[in-house]
Amino acid sequence: MMYRGFGMFGGGGIVGLVLIAIVAFFAYKYLHDNKNVSDTFRKKDNALDILNERYAKGEIDDEEFNKRKKTLND
Repeated sequence: MMYRGFGMFGGGGIVGLVLIAIVAFFAYKYLHDNKNVSDTFRKKDNALDILNERYAKGEIDDEEFNKRKKTLND
C-alpha cells in the first residue's frame, strides 16, 4: 500500500485553496488601501496644479495665491 501524504494541496486541495484565498484576500486589501492613499495625494496635487494655473493666468493675485497655497500645504 502506498502512503499518500498531506502536502500543501493534500486532503482534496481544500486546505491549499483556503490558503490561496486568504493570501489573495490580503493582497487585494493591501492594494485597495494603497489605491485610496494615492488618490488622496493625487487630489491634493491636482488642487495645487489648478492653483498654479489660475495664478499663471492672472486670475488671482500674489496674496491670494500664497494664502491658498499655505492652506493646501497644511
